[in-house]
Amino acid sequence: MANFRTLDLNLLRLFDELMAERNLTRAADNLSMTQPAASNALKRLRDALGDPLVRRSGYGVEPTPYATALWPSVRAALDQLRAAVAPDAFEPAIAQMSFLLTMADSTATMLIPPLLKLIERQAPGINLRVLPLTTRDPREWLEAKGIDVAIGYFPAVIAALALQQMEGVSEGFGHSRLYTGEYVCVMRRGHPLAAKDLTLDAYCAANHLLVSFSGRPIGFVDEALSDLKRSRRVMLTVNQFITAGQVVARSDLLTVVPRHFVAATGFERSLAVRKLPFELPPVHVDILWQRRQALRPGHRWLRERIQEAARKVFSEPEALPV
Repeated sequence: MANFRTLDLNLLRLFDELMAERNLTRAADNLSMTQPAASNALKRLRDALGDPLVRRSGYGVEPTPYATALWPSVRAALDQLRAAVAPDAFEPAIAQMSFLLTMADSTATMLIPPLLKLIERQAPGINLRVLPLTTRDPREWLEAKGIDVAIGYFPAVIAALALQQMEGVSEGFGHSRLYTGEYVCVMRRGHPLAAKDLTLDAYCAANHLLVSFSGRPIGFVDEALSDLKRSRRVMLTVNQFITAGQVVARSDLLTVVPRHFVAATGFERSLAVRKLPFELPPVHVDILWQRRQALRPGHRWLRERIQEAARKVFSEPEALPV
């Protein structure tokens, strides 16, 4: 068992960077350490904690279960200490640090390019890691995986947080709206249904592709159809919008996606977009973060850059295939 009284707390800074980067060389660079010094520090921390902490995996490292469980507490403690000692310490032009984000493939395709341009211009020492989003409720991820922000469609989470605020319950998470869009039906340009307006009967008679992060074979479209006493056949379920675009462009399946995501499929010239023959609520894409994580230097700056990048992408007029 580790003796906290004799533990060198500087080792925890290396641990935090290593968990964020998943690479010892990059972690050492971020802390202005040599590779041998970082390796020696890691060995000392392993000995002190009695756990290997990380194991080699490909070109980097993967954490042990103990390290994964320990990291959120270590990061929170370091962030609180930074905020207390140097509350205005973040200087974008000279900052050397990493941020961990999670979002769907389609969101990343649209958002990351303009975000990178902003970072390269304003904070060239900032690194980003993006994990695939596979849940509509990432709060557990934010707490357990050290993720700085989650970006996506989280209607149940936002509603729950709004209710907590109304009831005066302290919220552990912050959120802000990135953009609002609409859902559309997408099919290949030569599809028999692409030559005319889409009717409810024709929609229900067709075969469908469902994008489901969880893998469940039903979604909110099926719930909306059920309210109308109608149903559809979901022939294929995938968990990525880019995959959906590729499949739909080469088959007779229909799918439903946010309008802005059509371009993210990479197959927009091969696709036709049609208004849905029934009502769906608008799609709201939000940034979600843990308030404790927001103590990190630069966290607010990152969120502001994400908002700026979103304005560049989603405020411009669309030229989608019809």
